[in-house]
Amino acid sequence: MKPIAAFLLGICAPLTAQWLNYPDRHTPRTKNGKPNLAAPAPRVNGKPDLSGVWQAAYALSGENDRLFGKRLETFTVPGDDPRTFSKYFLNILADFAPEEAIMRPEAAALLRKHIEPGGNTESPSTRCVPQGIPRGDLDNYLPFKIVQHPGLTLVLYEQSNTFRQIYADGRKLPVEPQPTWMGYSVGKWEGDTFVVDSLGFNDRGWLDATGHPQSEQMRINERFHRRDFGHMDLELTIDDPEMYTRPFTVKATEVLVPDTDLLEYVCAENERDRIHLGAP
Repeated sequence: MKPIAAFLLGICAPLTAQWLNYPDRHTPRTKNGKPNLAAPAPRVNGKPDLSGVWQAAYALSGENDRLFGKRLETFTVPGDDPRTFSKYFLNILADFAPEEAIMRPEAAALLRKHIEPGGNTESPSTRCVPQGIPRGDLDNYLPFKIVQHPGLTLVLYEQSNTFRQIYADGRKLPVEPQPTWMGYSVGKWEGDTFVVDSLGFNDRGWLDATGHPQSEQMRINERFHRRDFGHMDLELTIDDPEMYTRPFTVKATEVLVPDTDLLEYVCAENERDRIHLGAP
């Protein structure tokens, strides 16, 4: 998609500030003391423990150049290289050829608005509001942390200090949810895979950095499978009948960021963009 690079202006963030080199005694290590990301996944109560600080795997070398062209180089700065970002973070529909478009006319119109000059002023990142999901799960420059408990799993996103609560206590999703940025989530185990269903989103979030829209009808299914200590498979299915003609699925890998933690992230602190946004 040609205009994608323009919208990286709206998602760029300062270098991620984190604890530096705080070794976790529970982390398996190789003989040279480095974290052994290939070690078996930890388990709690017979199930994989998803707890840890995670970040979407970087794109394969050259993949984004092939998909989006060389224009991403324009937005490359030290520590923040969009050529390495997940293709789904850049374009959630990256696997679809133009003739396979599944957007409804309403969604296509909103996307055109978002990719016009100045359209990135509506990006959640530009406005310092939560990224939502799936965008927050696919972010390559700000990590998230999972804290797993038997009946409640918390997901803490460094971006805008956002959090999710995934209830695994048998409750059902609400029938008439109040629209929110992060939605309402319930989870259950299917073997070693943690399956999460979410709904109750608002219509202001973007599915990706380009600006693919969402509606209040959106539902998301996430399947988390920690295949070893340092890698977690994530399968995301987005079902938004108001914006897309059918559900679609993307698959990504989350990589553990060991010996570190999240720090406070306040988007409005020292910001310089608000004067350019116009009236709210």
